[in-house]
Parts: sequence; structure tokens; C-alpha cells
Amino acid sequence: LRQLLQDVSSITRLDEGGQMIDRTEVDLRALIGEVITDTAPESARRGFTVHWTCDRPLTVEGNEGLLYSVFRNLTDNALNYSGGNRIDIALTDETDDRYEFSFSDNGTGVNPEHLPYLFERFYRVDKGRSRKVGGTGLGLAIVKNAVIIHGGSISAKNNQGGGLEFVFTLAKEK
Repeated sequence: LRQLLQDVSSITRLDEGGQMIDRTEVDLRALIGEVITDTAPESARRGFTVHWTCDRPLTVEGNEGLLYSVFRNLTDNALNYSGGNRIDIALTDETDDRYEFSFSDNGTGVNPEHLPYLFERFYRVDKGRSRKVGGTGLGLAIVKNAVIIHGGSISAKNNQGGGLEFVFTLAKEK
């Protein structure tokens, strides 16, 4: 219940006042490292390895909490629902004004008919399994709104070799 209230609060904040969210300089390299550290016990318990390599700061002007929630929710989803054992996070492109990331797992992916709905509030691919694992059905909606507030876009697709891949951009400055 506490998680549901936190997620509803987050999505409401994003809906009502995205432009009023505090922004500071955030190093995404460090933030992703923090998410990996925070989820390491659960990753280890479930037999996951997380791959992220970056040798320099990736600075954006944004809201640290919302940016953390993007990478944390994607990680939690992969751990809870993918059925895989590997997460890959990669900076795939960079321009003067944005970064592009790929966040993928090596799990089962989802049936193609579900892809257009993954970012909708309370949408569940497998309603029975979701209840067992927990979650509020708001994680990917929060991810999408947080990405949009940071001047980006996000999409999801199945990988040819298995698993799900999220490709998203984040503006360096808004």
C-alpha cells in the first residue's frame, strides 16, 4: 500500500507540475551506479548480472529523484518480470543536446500486442504473475513521464535474441 501511495504521488506530481520540479546538475553515470549498488542484493539473490560501463560524467540538468526512478523502475521491472539473468545499460548515442540510452534484459520479452500499452497506468502484461511479485502497475508510466519531463522520449521493443529493450533519450539541459 505504501508503494502504491508513493507511485500515485509521483505520477500526480508529474502530471500536475512537471515544469515546477526542482532541477540541478545530475551526473547520470554516478546515478546509474547508485541504482546498481542499491539493487545489488536483489540482483544477486535472483542471479542477475548488471552491465554498465562508462568512464566519464554524463551531466544533465534535471531532477535527481525522477532520473533515479527511471533507472530504478527499469531495473526493478527486469528483476521482477523478465525471467532473465542479465541487464545491460548502455549509452548508445550522444549529441550536443541529448543522451540516448539502451536498457535491456535477456529475458522472455513480451508478446508484441502488449508493447503499445506498456507505459499505460496500471497495465499488466501478466496479471497473475504481477500480483505474486507485487508492484503497482505505475512504474513504467512514471518512467515515461519522467523521461518526457526531461525532454526525452522512450520506446520498448523485443530483442531478436530474447528480452526487452527500452530505448530513451534525455536532454542535457531543459
